[in-house]
Amino acid sequence: MYRENFMIAALREAQNAALNNEVPVGSIITLDDEIIAVGSNKCISKNSPIRHAEIEAIEYACSILSNYRLPNTSMYVTLEPCHMCCMAIVNARIDNLFFGAKEPKTGAVVSVDNFFKSNFLNHKVSFSGGYIEKESELLLKNFFASKR
Repeated sequence: MYRENFMIAALREAQNAALNNEVPVGSIITLDDEIIAVGSNKCISKNSPIRHAEIEAIEYACSILSNYRLPNTSMYVTLEPCHMCCMAIVNARIDNLFFGAKEPKTGAVVSVDNFFKSNFLNHKVSFSGGYIEKESELLLKNFFASKR
């Protein structure tokens, strides 16, 4: 079940990313209606193309739970995940995904692909989007406008 306060927490993580000169995407993972992990983009600071907010949150949650699987968890992320992050969500066995803005170039949930509907996946992820969409879009637009 979607909880707006968790998406607001993800938006705060995205704002922190922007303050650190990273693309402003934030993610949190919840278990039993409690935040267990947060993540924001760290591609620039870690010199790595895979340090997306979702990956950061997944790795943090796995370390907190001492498990490479995250059953009964939900992820909230401010931007529609890419293929890499969708596969990580499946591999981690996250049950629910709630995302903010659509990503028309690389969004693999509904924009350029319907990845979670793929028959070859061994785990099904429930998903929905459009939460705090305008705020997430504005944060991204302002960030990229400041770089031009």
